Amino acid sequence: MQYMKLGTSDLMVSRICMGCMGFGDAKNGQHSWTLNEEDSRKIIHRGLELGVNFFDTAIAYQSGTSEQYLGRALKEFARREDVVVATKFLPRTQADIDAGITGQMHIERMINKSLDNLGMDYVDLYIYHMWDHQTPLYDIMEGLNNIVKAGKARYIGISNCFSWQLAKANALAEKEGWAKFVSVQGHYNLLFREEEREMLGLCREDNIAMTPYSALASGRLSKAPGETSKRLQEDSYAKLKYDATAKQDEMIIHRVMEMANKHHVSMSEISLAWLLTKVTAPVVGATKPSHIEGAVKAVDLVLTHEEASYLEEPYVPHALVGVMAQNTAQNAKAKHVWSTGNQKLS
Repeated sequence: MQYMKLGTSDLMVSRICMGCMGFGDAKNGQHSWTLNEEDSRKIIHRGLELGVNFFDTAIAYQSGTSEQYLGRALKEFARREDVVVATKFLPRTQADIDAGITGQMHIERMINKSLDNLGMDYVDLYIYHMWDHQTPLYDIMEGLNNIVKAGKARYIGISNCFSWQLAKANALAEKEGWAKFVSVQGHYNLLFREEEREMLGLCREDNIAMTPYSALASGRLSKAPGETSKRLQEDSYAKLKYDATAKQDEMIIHRVMEMANKHHVSMSEISLAWLLTKVTAPVVGATKPSHIEGAVKAVDLVLTHEEASYLEEPYVPHALVGVMAQNTAQNAKAKHVWSTGNQKLS
């Protein structure tokens, strides 16, 4: 395993981050393909054996049971100081807003619940899961700074945002002397490279670590055309992200398969080896021990410039979908309200 500093933090993380969305009680979540605690523990243990020290979960994953499974496994299999644990919180609900719960109060409640789920005193990285257009940014950033000052989180990160949002948030934090985002977790893989337009440049300029999710496009970059799996068949959110562009993505998948045959490795290894040339540590979900084993092998696989270019060449622009499409729509709505209000004032 290789390790790298996470942005401007002092956290040394494995080049592969184990994504824990596949762990948790399926009865408490939206996904039928998640693993029970016993099977989750086996994969976490195998990851630790292979040198993985970076784990990503969220309070939203299976109603917190993903956090619970991860926390109990790490307590048994590792020393707390030897692992880097990241978890995420969602924006306030409308019910929270109606009840008068402020952004800072919400963050305090969410971190306390996550720490209780994990059975830990602190997390290494606390991630703002998606942009909250109903809460002032000042409230969010001060609330995050408060939990860093309290020792409940060592550093903060952000997910599912645009580069202008990340730049704006960190500029505010710098102005106020608060904790800044040291990492960003966005949607980035060989089939979806829109992060290269602006986010990649910002992160390189400001030394912000990129730890993208969906590193294998929800399994599409790990299977030859025609192969399937339970997740490919049942993950409705992944279908939303990829089904519309399946035809144009197929050429890239064929090239990944071709290169995997050439190197006598798996398609996952090729896909991740490419991504590792761009980012600090991709978040790789695992529901079988072989998944994390293949991901770890990718760290030592070096692609030539020509090979990387060959994989990239068929790419065409993709529309934003899922959370980022919602971000766009909510931002447009917020701007409309602001503009209408200004017209009335004038």
